[in-house]
Amino acid sequence: MALGKKSTTADPAKDVPLEGEKANIETQGGGYDPEKTEGRERKLSRIGGPAAIGLADSDAGEFCLRHPEIRDVCDLGQMLFYGWKWVWYGTAAMFLLNNTFIQGLHVLTFAVYINTMANNSSGVCTVGYSAITAVISFICSLPRTFDTLSKIATLSAFFTFVSVLLAAIFAGIEDHPNGYNTPGGGKTGLLTGEPIVLAIPAKGTTFVAGMNAFLNISYTFIGQITLPSFIAEMKNPADFPKALWAVTICEIIVFSLVGSVVYAYTGNQYNTAPAFGSLGNEVYKKVSFSFMIPTLIFLGVLYASVSARFIFFRIFEGTRHKGNHTVVGWSAWAGILAITWILAFIVAEVIPFFSDLLSLMSSLFDSFFGFIFWGTAYFRMREADYGPGWVSRRGIRGLTGYVSNVIIILIGCYMLTAGTYATVQSIIDHYAAGTVKGVFACGADGI
Repeated sequence: MALGKKSTTADPAKDVPLEGEKANIETQGGGYDPEKTEGRERKLSRIGGPAAIGLADSDAGEFCLRHPEIRDVCDLGQMLFYGWKWVWYGTAAMFLLNNTFIQGLHVLTFAVYINTMANNSSGVCTVGYSAITAVISFICSLPRTFDTLSKIATLSAFFTFVSVLLAAIFAGIEDHPNGYNTPGGGKTGLLTGEPIVLAIPAKGTTFVAGMNAFLNISYTFIGQITLPSFIAEMKNPADFPKALWAVTICEIIVFSLVGSVVYAYTGNQYNTAPAFGSLGNEVYKKVSFSFMIPTLIFLGVLYASVSARFIFFRIFEGTRHKGNHTVVGWSAWAGILAITWILAFIVAEVIPFFSDLLSLMSSLFDSFFGFIFWGTAYFRMREADYGPGWVSRRGIRGLTGYVSNVIIILIGCYMLTAGTYATVQSIIDHYAAGTVKGVFACGADGI
């Protein structure tokens, strides 16, 4: 069968689908460090980023629908690159690392939430909060089918919408944002005056700050890594394009509006990530943040389940342990999940700051799974459909598609190289400035 041609072999569908998009844990916040004025750069990224990501989503869906035999992004990676087995192993490593980092992000964020609720004075070490979060998430990860998780997904999406909507409303109705006119300007010296809202980045904005802003917002929109897994589970995969467009349109509207409103009322100086930290009224901050609890747990659980299924199905393929309730099967499933959550806990403690962890995931993983893979998929499909010379044969459509997907691949390469450099430099800068707690440290990190 030629690559890109529609396959007639399909695996039987099992469970109902889940949305492949990442919930917006960032809640449209701005830069982590007000001194770097990342808030405005994030807003600009919301304008151009979704267009490129939407095109990549479309390529992803088309390729997976042509090849229903694909079970996950690793199968897809091997198929894209001429069946080379090393590509499968390389993709598998990135796939599992990406999911583990996302689990770590949720461990970190929930620890931040608990510290925020306790006003950073509970007396419990932050490492303990992270460990408690990992244990709770492990327990919630134990169901072995997406059917169980899909019921939670709807609830999670609803509460996320309420949470970000409240954040935007509260930012608009409160008198001043958090840190307003701090004596001496705070650690950055900039927390003074009315919120500064700019149409272009402020003079002196560094490359590291701008790149981190782009990587943060890219993370919000990029969810293609899970699309092959979800499409393979759908009862009717042909419905995927409808779900994709519905989700994409909704997230662009909600994310852009919420991000713009919060930025307008907090400006460059007072904008934080997560955005809840920008709210000056403690009640407003805690109420809006609390509505994120289902998502803080669910998204980490989802990615843990995807990783566990990936490993479990390959270990027990063709055995009775795969589909039946056996001691060996359940012990292996629980063991795999336990390992992923232990690693996630370590990630959360080694990189204990929200913004840079998002940037690191975007640069290392989303560069491939959000852009490079899907630009490559487009070229393979068009070559399979029209043969060599397809660009000139299709006229303006061929040229437009060619240029658009070359740009997608170049964006991915740029994120991987320049993005990784900017993220590492930002992590170094934060540790050097002492603005974050140390590795496995007990320092409170509430917002």
